[in-house]
Amino acid sequence: MTPQKTRPAGLVAIDREMARQYGDALASFAEASETAARVAASLASTGQLLLLGMGGSHAVGRAVEPLYRALGIDAIALPLSEQLGQPLALDGRTVLMTSQSGESAEVLRWFAETGGNSETFGLTLEAGSFLARTAPSLVGIGGTELAFAATRSLTVTLALHLAILAALGEHPSGALVALQAPEVVDIRPALAALANVAAVVTSGRRLQGVAEALALGLTELSRRPCFSLEGGQLRHGPMEMLGPDIGVVLFRGDDPTAALVTAMAVSAIDTGAPVVIFDSSAKSPVAGAVTLRFKPATGMAAIFAMLPTAQRLMIAFADARVDDAGTPVRSTKITRSE
Repeated sequence: MTPQKTRPAGLVAIDREMARQYGDALASFAEASETAARVAASLASTGQLLLLGMGGSHAVGRAVEPLYRALGIDAIALPLSEQLGQPLALDGRTVLMTSQSGESAEVLRWFAETGGNSETFGLTLEAGSFLARTAPSLVGIGGTELAFAATRSLTVTLALHLAILAALGEHPSGALVALQAPEVVDIRPALAALANVAAVVTSGRRLQGVAEALALGLTELSRRPCFSLEGGQLRHGPMEMLGPDIGVVLFRGDDPTAALVTAMAVSAIDTGAPVVIFDSSAKSPVAGAVTLRFKPATGMAAIFAMLPTAQRLMIAFADARVDDAGTPVRSTKITRSE
């Protein structure tokens, strides 16, 4: 008999975080209404939003960027490190600074150098953090995430954004249902499709931020090169890398960009690359791809439906490749140096 593999301590820690993420996200949404209303009032006044963060916090910014734009807000998400080196002007912008710990090196330096502006707000998981003490902040329920790769912190921070979007008039019911009654989708076919790949590229269109969050987690946990390219960017040249040893994971929502994701899936399959589609569109499956099917949804409802399943896939992918998956060897949970 094959001996049972002991689950690595790092993955056990992630399991604990993920088990709490739905409840913490729902509680965070409920508790955030007062500060969310302040942020919404600022956005109504400025009409411009700068989303700043690093790592998973930046991926969240990328995920919500199109949701704010759909409401007529000129939103742009930048890595905080880029804003420090090549800054956009803050005048007339609402700034949302995201840091789950509220203590990362870039956050401290940005406030020391700029002081923020009168329309700067924080999103964090730690009420006692530097960020929460320095700027009016939406604080997620449950405290700092202890496990290495971002899981619960992503879901909770997205719930804080949902509170802001609701204060702006977006109806949150579909997203809340996705948290209250999460869909359980079998990841085994996707895991089998990616069993022999050397690297993974993730991609989307309107759901590109979720693709970027998955690529980050895959890289952190599996220690394999896994990265993300927006669908159009993948089409313009990087298709040259595709083949049987490069996995492709696509995100398709029930929105006008779905046809472009479908076309990318067909092209990727033609290269011999194994293709997995996280699919919350109403379109037919793509022949030759492994489809993880969700109820038709768009926006935050699609994000909340897909993200936990994507997290389970990244964890299983890493566990098959790394003996101590979830225990960082070159990084720390809170990055205190630049």
